[in-house]
Amino acid sequence: MNIILPDGSVKVLAEGASTYDLAASIGAGLAKAALFGKVDGEVCDLSAPLYDGAHVEILTDKSPEALEHMRHSCAHIMAEAVQELFPGVQIAYGPTTDDGFYYDFAMEHALSPEDFPAIEAKMKEIIARNEPFVRRVVTREQAAEEFAAQRLKVEHIGELPEGVDISIYDHGSFKDLCHGPHIPSAGKIGAVKLMKISGAYWKADASREQLQRLYGTAFFKQKDLDAYLTFLEEAEKRDHRKIGREMNLFMFRDEAPGFPFFLPNGMIIKNQLIEYWRELHRETGYVEVATPLIMNRHLWEMSGHWDHYKDNMYSTQIDDEPFCVKPMNCPGGVMVYQNALHSYRELPLRIAELGVVHRHEMRGALHGLFRVRCFTQDDAHLFVRPDQITEEIKGVVNLINQVYSKFGFDYFVELSTRPEDSMGSDEDWEAATNGLIEALKEMGLEYKVNEGDGAFYGPKIDFHLRDCLGRTWQCGTVQLDFQMPLNFSLEYIDADGERKRPIMLHRVLFGSIERFIGVLTEHYAGKFPVWLAPLQVKVLPVSEKSMDYAKDIYGKLFDAGIRVELDERGETIGYKIREARQVDRVPYMLILGEKEMEAGTVSVRDRATDKTVTTTLDEFLAKVKEEIRTRA
Repeated sequence: MNIILPDGSVKVLAEGASTYDLAASIGAGLAKAALFGKVDGEVCDLSAPLYDGAHVEILTDKSPEALEHMRHSCAHIMAEAVQELFPGVQIAYGPTTDDGFYYDFAMEHALSPEDFPAIEAKMKEIIARNEPFVRRVVTREQAAEEFAAQRLKVEHIGELPEGVDISIYDHGSFKDLCHGPHIPSAGKIGAVKLMKISGAYWKADASREQLQRLYGTAFFKQKDLDAYLTFLEEAEKRDHRKIGREMNLFMFRDEAPGFPFFLPNGMIIKNQLIEYWRELHRETGYVEVATPLIMNRHLWEMSGHWDHYKDNMYSTQIDDEPFCVKPMNCPGGVMVYQNALHSYRELPLRIAELGVVHRHEMRGALHGLFRVRCFTQDDAHLFVRPDQITEEIKGVVNLINQVYSKFGFDYFVELSTRPEDSMGSDEDWEAATNGLIEALKEMGLEYKVNEGDGAFYGPKIDFHLRDCLGRTWQCGTVQLDFQMPLNFSLEYIDADGERKRPIMLHRVLFGSIERFIGVLTEHYAGKFPVWLAPLQVKVLPVSEKSMDYAKDIYGKLFDAGIRVELDERGETIGYKIREARQVDRVPYMLILGEKEMEAGTVSVRDRATDKTVTTTLDEFLAKVKEEIRTRA
């Protein structure tokens, strides 16, 4: 049979040859390094038989897909280790995650971090045995018999559809239900580490039994695991919840779970972002509106949100009528458009709104400012003619690029296509998707396709920014919508005097201002640029002798509009400097002693360089004002 390799060449193998046989026929080195095969785009075991005409790639530890599947094998080994250490444990599921794997267990012993060394040691012992992973296909009856002592597995087997292949992977004396694929043998696994424990409901159903979820991670090389653990340490230092408490930016209370309280320092950051946002929109031809927080449920039925999003919406009764707290701003933007009859000359009409929206999130999913139930969406809705689609999308992309560049982010782009739960015709979806693709092509932007992840009313372009640790965050988006103008019968008078239907673009830059502040806090580790910093300058008198001079300097900075604070405490100057740097994270400290007082100068400690220079107040003030003006 003929097997087609990635370079297009053809390898002739005997009927029934496996992926491993292909690797061996190419070379002994590849056979030794091989971990998986990729047959016609699907990753498979090395033991999987090939067929005539198959396109095959051999995956090694250098292949991007290999790490995820090796980690899945690690999940099995972790379950095997727990089962050996704690006889009678009931095993559930063990999938991979973005950065590792987990397995759910039902067991009498309450797992804790104190158990990690023993479990890790047992895992390493199992890996050292280097036993193979062997796949078997069995009947439903055979599977139920083999897992008779595992009640969670028996229940799962009973729920599998009729006719589906049931596969079991054996690893030594351990066996598990699994689709695979798996590495050839455990010895191919590199470095492993257990990470944490949490609770999880069986089948993700809160009415069912609570299980213990044990998380781990694995890498092919110890140095990669070490680098990952170093990354986690740095990420923990940058946790926006920790920094938010230290800098008094925001808080949460049990009385309002998921609803952030912004403190004075946090409001400074929020207001500076909003001021920047308003300047950008004024310069690019947007008008700003505000729409109601609560609107009649009929409106949300017309928009399609009630059918597709009601589980995430808060509802209430007003005058015996059902109303909804808005989870999105778009229907309000539609009402604004409907307020007047528009001419084709008025289009594109760019309507922006800083709208507060509420969405019901599961309590367990709440996470600082990253996942909240109430946030400010920096929305805009553009109503355009068909001939304006491409240019307006390009305008939005340029605006998003300008914003992300300002904060030092790079980004990548995803095109999200029609989801299963959608509204509208195939023709409208095709036209909308092609409109987005055309704009991306004209701008020369590379993009990934995220199949089925569009909004229910239209496809979208998502912008995923990268922070200084290489983490990605989905913030900006532009969505093309033929449905809402149709649902609300939106019209404009065209040049020929006929009534035509506009197309609607939904667009955000920050996404959620609250979430964006969380991202910025971690990106900068709380060391915000001068224009954003809650406290821009801290005046630190060395002693009582220079206190009056310090007060005079403070007053001049305050009158100049600088966000400044005077530290009048009787602490040592070293203590004041450390607190200003480590807690307040202030960009500039003015250290004022008798020498500065006599010379009429200021000694400036720059957070960025940690160096101190002596200059005049006027020179320092000019520098700071320029940084603020340019938002450096």
